[in-house]
Amino acid sequence: MINELAFIKMHGLGNDFIVLDGRKSEVALSQEQFHIMSDRCRGVGCNQLLTILPPKDKGFAYVEIHNSDGSLAEACGNGIRCVASLLMDEDNVNKIVLETMNGSLVCTRSSNECVTVCMGKPNFNWSDIPIAVETDTLKVTVLGAESYGPATMVNIGNPHAVFFVDDVEILDLLSIGPLIENNLIFPKRSNVEFVKVLSPNRLRVRFWERGAGMTQACGSGACATVVAGILRGVINGRSASVVQDGGILDITWGSDEQVYMTGPVAISFLGIIDFSIIKS
Repeated sequence: MINELAFIKMHGLGNDFIVLDGRKSEVALSQEQFHIMSDRCRGVGCNQLLTILPPKDKGFAYVEIHNSDGSLAEACGNGIRCVASLLMDEDNVNKIVLETMNGSLVCTRSSNECVTVCMGKPNFNWSDIPIAVETDTLKVTVLGAESYGPATMVNIGNPHAVFFVDDVEILDLLSIGPLIENNLIFPKRSNVEFVKVLSPNRLRVRFWERGAGMTQACGSGACATVVAGILRGVINGRSASVVQDGGILDITWGSDEQVYMTGPVAISFLGIIDFSIIKS
């Protein structure tokens, strides 16, 4: 069992991560150690824990993503930007390919502070999202959440239920978020976005992340929101800025059908956690 573990704490617009390097030595955390690391009151605290591993194919590295509840996540746009920034600095390059559960993601340095990630093509097939019953994914009624209107379902590496509402600020996400995330219509649960259209190219969004809860920002959620907005006809063109509690991401759904996300990354601090002196 690991007694001490070095880590880097990073964030993308307040969406925060613990980054571990498992390329040279195995990082095998027990369930108890994982919960200590992710606990904001007793440990370091994070929305997701990202482990950098040797590549499985032709990428620079493989990134394993765990939500704060311990579940594996297929995608995490803000987290991938953070890891990409670290590794590009390490290798002194401006472009890198990272492997994930959802495939390989091309990441590029777009400025000193910002990284762009090609998040892949969105999927709208009901069985791939997945949804429990065959339905039109553009407008899905979620039992218990009918008052928020139909959700547009998008899989951009992970499932998202996007609701367009008149006012996102008054919503009680702590109540409605878990209800939608764990709804029986979503066999693998779902991320949840509530969106107010500020202008044809600017959206205000609040997030409830599957396995992490309410977060300051969500990269894949911002991507899903813009794609849903284009499909619903509330966005002009193929690009929009997404205003989140933690800041702004710029999203483009390109003519090549790939979704591109651009935003800042930051290191909060570095540390070593000694599990022998911390009790769960």
